[in-house]
Amino acid sequence: MKLTTMTKGFSKFVLRTSVALPLVLAPAVSVTVLEAVGVSAPFAQADAAEETRKVPAMRENVFKKLGKVQEAADAENWPAALQALREMESGADKYNAYERAQMYYFYGFVYYSMERYKDAINAYKKVLAQGVENIPVGVELNTLKTIAQLYFVTEDWSNALNYLNQWFSRADTIGAADYALRGQVYYQAGQEGKALADINKAVSMYESEGKVPKENWYGLQRYFYFEKNDYKKVTDILEKLVKHYPKGEYYKQLSGMYGELKREKDQLHMMEAAYIAGALEKEKELLNMAYLFMGNEMPYKGAKVIKKGLDEKKIERTSKNLETLAQAYQMAQELQKAIPQLEGAAKLSDKGELYSRLAGIYLDLDKNEQAVTMAKRALNKGSLKRPDQLYIVLGMAQANLKQYDDALETLKKALKDERSKKFAEQWISYVENEKKREEQLAI
Repeated sequence: MKLTTMTKGFSKFVLRTSVALPLVLAPAVSVTVLEAVGVSAPFAQADAAEETRKVPAMRENVFKKLGKVQEAADAENWPAALQALREMESGADKYNAYERAQMYYFYGFVYYSMERYKDAINAYKKVLAQGVENIPVGVELNTLKTIAQLYFVTEDWSNALNYLNQWFSRADTIGAADYALRGQVYYQAGQEGKALADINKAVSMYESEGKVPKENWYGLQRYFYFEKNDYKKVTDILEKLVKHYPKGEYYKQLSGMYGELKREKDQLHMMEAAYIAGALEKEKELLNMAYLFMGNEMPYKGAKVIKKGLDEKKIERTSKNLETLAQAYQMAQELQKAIPQLEGAAKLSDKGELYSRLAGIYLDLDKNEQAVTMAKRALNKGSLKRPDQLYIVLGMAQANLKQYDDALETLKKALKDERSKKFAEQWISYVENEKKREEQLAI
């Protein structure tokens, strides 16, 4: 069994099949309360410090109509809100640009709430079409970002980037979440270099403030560096994921990365952590855990993993798996536990090789009758790699049982193979002498 190749390809499979997809962010829109003293509406999201534009005033009749829309929106009665907006729009030619912008902003929110995203995009574009000089700076920025996010929702990556980059070029304050959002859009657009730069920026901004970055930010980082074959970076990121977002999948992935970096002890410890966490459920994963223990001179732990997997029916009771369990017990010097497992494996095998091994084990334990039985079963099944060696074992067991004639007949068959000829001749001489001695004693 080649323990050095047991985890080959493991980390690649895990990482390529578990990349965290970007999270879709809800558009930055919300309906606010229309207060008795004036209009809040969506424009209340604007930062007062940014209000450097003098926008047209809102008249009382328009305010009342928006109040009707607000009332329906508060009740989440979207058809009623839409109807109220349509009634407003019928007289839109009498409104000033600011009033129309307010109306279309509400339109955008209602359409968004109804999941009519394309209509929402068109409505928000009409907000901008009223002229940026007629709307607050904060609302202009918020509308640009909202359109970008809606294009993200509809998987129009090109337009999402267009509007998001417009927002980046105008915004005074750009947060980590903004870089993360754009990084996700770049990722979806296939621009992985720019995506990585933005995700790295988002992560570094959070970490510099002593905050823990979002799990999916780390996930994208990990994916990009893995694609660049930068396993050291992938390992660093996975160590953070294990620390801040401990999950069995991350333990397994980190174990795989330690394997790629030839950090065998760390690989074993992290895989054991995954096992303890109950993250190893599949047969291959459990066997891989056992092989790691066996390869790191902890065969009894490996045997326990396989035995538990067999008992829980997570590992199939095949000849190969039982043989591996027997091998683990043998490596742990637990021959009494190894024998029944090897016998079970031998019964399931269509070859005599395992019975041949059992014959040798029984001979070493001075259980000659069992050695003879196993050797004969091996010969009956056939397909032996070294039948000459088995003849030697069988002949020795027969000799120990004082079955001298049978032993001589068996050992002579071993003479046919040059590799065993010398040893067979020595045993033949020994058996002949013992036979003569026994015969003389009987006189």
